[in-house]
Amino acid sequence: MSVNIVVPDLGEAGEEATVSRWLKAVGDAVKSGEAVVVLETDKVDVEVSAEADGVLANIERQAGDDVTIGEVLGSIDASASAAPDAKEEQAESRPQPVAEEQAGPAAEKPKEPAAVEKAEESKATPVARRLAQERSIDLAQVQGSGPQGRVTREDVEKHISRQAEPREDGQKSAPARPEKPAAPPQPARELDAGEERVRMSRRRRTIARRLVEAQQTAAMLTTFNDVDMTAVMELRARRKEAFRERHGVSLGLSSFFVKAAIGALKDFPRLNAEIEGDDIILKHYYDIGIAIGAEDGLVVPVLRNADRMSFAAIESAIKTFAQQASDGTLSLDDLRGGTFTITNGGIFGSLLSTPILNPPQVGILGLHRIEDRPVARNGEIVIRPMMYLALSYDHRIVDGREAVQFLVRIKELIEDPEVLLIEG
Repeated sequence: MSVNIVVPDLGEAGEEATVSRWLKAVGDAVKSGEAVVVLETDKVDVEVSAEADGVLANIERQAGDDVTIGEVLGSIDASASAAPDAKEEQAESRPQPVAEEQAGPAAEKPKEPAAVEKAEESKATPVARRLAQERSIDLAQVQGSGPQGRVTREDVEKHISRQAEPREDGQKSAPARPEKPAAPPQPARELDAGEERVRMSRRRRTIARRLVEAQQTAAMLTTFNDVDMTAVMELRARRKEAFRERHGVSLGLSSFFVKAAIGALKDFPRLNAEIEGDDIILKHYYDIGIAIGAEDGLVVPVLRNADRMSFAAIESAIKTFAQQASDGTLSLDDLRGGTFTITNGGIFGSLLSTPILNPPQVGILGLHRIEDRPVARNGEIVIRPMMYLALSYDHRIVDGREAVQFLVRIKELIEDPEVLLIEG
């Protein structure tokens, strides 16, 4: 019995993914629930597991192929069991190519329609096939650059751009769909000495697209303030050892700002909302996203119902998120949703920056490095540990007054952290 390995529901990661790598080779034994292939999505890597015990019978989508939800990646022979020479036996059982001089009428067999259709599909990635269909492009005319000569989306785009180039008679070839001409991609330039071309990962491409979309679709503004970190740092110095012994985690700055942000969001609920058409969706729960820099790009795991979490629970969750981001083991559920985001560029040494919104959220708080600066206190110049805060917000529903007061409220709560405890 053959059991297909299919692309699972990817949730908020989107409808498409890229095959990152196969963890098993054809002929390898697999067990039900064992990961066999890794897909790269816009947000995280997703491991696809076997649905049955057996042997990996075939691989239909290779590393680098774009795939969609429900598409077959390969299949498992549930009636077989792997043997030491399983791969060799399977290789021997495969039809061998017939040399041209040996091919004759007796060697020719009519292909089944389904087999022909499947063979045609294998010549191009699903995304390339869909784009070719939309543009009325004959894939047989497109030169493939992917593995085994497969046609990729980039190949189809290049073919479209070449159609628009002038012919020898000085005329331009008519585009397949003149009513919606495709913008031709910029041709790749020749690399100079010492240069290297590296293809962006799907996640990096998605980050780039979303950052541009955030700037193009939202009326984004940023307001700034600074905060005196003296009280928080003194509190941490007094309590850090007892806190670590009791909870097994260090008392960091993040929990203070998560609590302060929630307190400010309760006072200014439009910063905990999103826009849907002509409506404002106010959210009466507090799922706080924590931006974490990973090797493949920024990820934003979410603290669910953070208003109900203790300082220790927040610090423990953030520590776990950071480790999972480093290991690449964050799940889609970890990244789903979020009502407001906090990003800390200070851990990388940033003094001041303008954070970009994380759509559909309408607010993001940026933290920065702490440095000793001279400030005026009671008519005297004193040295205090100061941090700049930045709040980027969507001016479509958040007024400047609200944004400034929101940031002032966070400043008040951080400079008097006992209020965080008193007000919960």
